[in-house]
Amino acid sequence: MNMPTPECIWPLAATLGEGPVWHAADERLYFVDIKQHKLHSCRADGSERRSWDMPGETGFALPALAGGFVCGLPGRLVHFAPDTGEFTTVLQLEADRPGNRMNDGHVAADGALWFGSMDNAEESASGALYRFDGSLQRHDDGIVITNGPAFSPDRKTFYHTDTLAKQVFAFDVNADGTLFNKRVFVTIEGTGYPDGTAVDSEGGVWIALFAAVIVERYSAAGDLLQTVHFPCPNVTKIAFGGADLKTAFATTATKGMTEDERAAAPLAGGIFAFAVAAPGLTQHFIELDIAS
Repeated sequence: MNMPTPECIWPLAATLGEGPVWHAADERLYFVDIKQHKLHSCRADGSERRSWDMPGETGFALPALAGGFVCGLPGRLVHFAPDTGEFTTVLQLEADRPGNRMNDGHVAADGALWFGSMDNAEESASGALYRFDGSLQRHDDGIVITNGPAFSPDRKTFYHTDTLAKQVFAFDVNADGTLFNKRVFVTIEGTGYPDGTAVDSEGGVWIALFAAVIVERYSAAGDLLQTVHFPCPNVTKIAFGGADLKTAFATTATKGMTEDERAAAPLAGGIFAFAVAAPGLTQHFIELDIAS
């Protein structure tokens, strides 16, 4: 199999680029730089770039059916309307965990938002996994860095990551959306920590590895199928986009790199794109009454 070569479409040098999302109606890629408090956007080729200041470290910005984005900030979810620049608090949470911030997120086919929190110091197991559909439910707990919520194409399997434990877990999904039968899907051996996850239409599970220069694709059975190499060490997540959903967009980060390491990898923190054989899944929109 010919391995794709990622192309840098925006040499942004993001501190912690994360959360890429393809918005088909806008024909644009959106993503955040958590540490720089930014939301960024561009076309599929990296052109027509736009950036917005965010009111804090933003772990994700996911599209809402009512327009705009629901964003995860420390202690709260907010709705952001890019056209007006207005931020509206949707939900406050984790007042008892003041050292936490929100991290990776995903929108399910039913419009529910799945997301995780994490200890911003990356030390305490204070992170949790949540589902929000107007009410908040906690589905897992005791994690230092949560990452990679995603569903299989048939919506019967849910994936979630404990980054520092270097494990990606799979859960079975009840008809009411609750999770059961938590088990290890894959353990990352050697260098690298599992970061964001995306699933394609064939059920392939793509895991970005921080500090390992690669993204790996696994079968639904947990077998390694493909490895894509990057010219920089910290790959954080991919999202599928383009007209046929056969372009993978990847965010990367300069976080933790020394000056020498950054000089050796000048594209670190950039946004990359590469072709995939199996298209991704459609990006869903959060079904939420923002006015409420």
